[in-house]
Amino acid sequence: MITVHYGEKPIYDIYIEDNYDRLQNAFMTLEDVEKKKVCIVSETNVAPHYLEAVSCAAEQVFASVSTFVFPAGEASKNLNTVQELYEHLIQNHFERKDMLIALGGGVTGDLTGYAAATYLRGISFIQMPTTLLSQVDSSIGGKTGVDFKSYKNMVGAFHQPSLVYISLDTLKTLNSKQFCEGMGEIIKHGLIKDSRYYQWLSEHMDQILAGDPAVCREMIAVSCNIKREVVEKDPKEQGERALLNFGHTLGHAVEKVSDFRLLHGECVALGCVAASWISWQRGMISEKQYLNIRDTIQKAQLPVIADRINEKDAMEAVKHDKKMEAGKVKFILLKQPGEAVIDRTVTAQEMESALKVILTGGFDEQ
Repeated sequence: MITVHYGEKPIYDIYIEDNYDRLQNAFMTLEDVEKKKVCIVSETNVAPHYLEAVSCAAEQVFASVSTFVFPAGEASKNLNTVQELYEHLIQNHFERKDMLIALGGGVTGDLTGYAAATYLRGISFIQMPTTLLSQVDSSIGGKTGVDFKSYKNMVGAFHQPSLVYISLDTLKTLNSKQFCEGMGEIIKHGLIKDSRYYQWLSEHMDQILAGDPAVCREMIAVSCNIKREVVEKDPKEQGERALLNFGHTLGHAVEKVSDFRLLHGECVALGCVAASWISWQRGMISEKQYLNIRDTIQKAQLPVIADRINEKDAMEAVKHDKKMEAGKVKFILLKQPGEAVIDRTVTAQEMESALKVILTGGFDEQ
């Protein structure tokens, strides 16, 4: 179990368990849980697998349990779905002391967290991530939000969960593409904070992709701990937490222009290649290190080149990046593998060249 603190105060625990057998015990650590109503929010791909088990555990502890299931996919991550959830909560007389449970991947966690942050000016919620990506990334740190029209995560709030419960069994229902998506964020963690972990990932990639339980448990625990350390120091992204955006500026742009044809973790991987290329061109890392990063990403069965993406459209998307400050992009570069830095001097020309690398493979051997 990993405990997240802010200052000296413990805020919530991250449970990493084999299955949902200990879920009831985790629920019972919450204050006055027997007096609370809870709504389990899930989506149509996840609910058939896990909703019954989670509902059974919740019914043993909470005063009452209801469910809200929305259509799976990024297309549901919007204010319309949030409004439907609000209506469900109002009709079921949810009060400020009651809770939500986010049972699903990043879309479910972000949407549920935002609804919890804004319903009655804020109620508690629990993160129960069911994808590798959400287990190591979006479920930790309290970032919540939904898309607004074509703008990803443009509407949101910081709202910390009351606990995070990860069941490793959920990884068994992911296909290869869904599992590998999570590796984009995991490799990023090693690149920004822990060179030995990054090397360990490369050395154990075959076992990871084979789903070795012990290796995957260790990987998830280390990645969760890296994110915990970063968000504890900077819960509202005023400083160091921005390092977690390594690969995201150009990755988000590609994701948007692909109309979400490419998965988020795949776009983060592409963005990591682009940011590493800029770091190499600036003399911060060596060509050998850049090529090693690209090779490690490929070893994780993630893309290093994205086809059918319009370069000009991607650059236009960068202009709407949420990390803009006074018209400058807060870009994350590598001082070396395992150590990232915030840079506000990356030029449009550098970004265009880096986009060319991940869109066409151009400039690789400059």
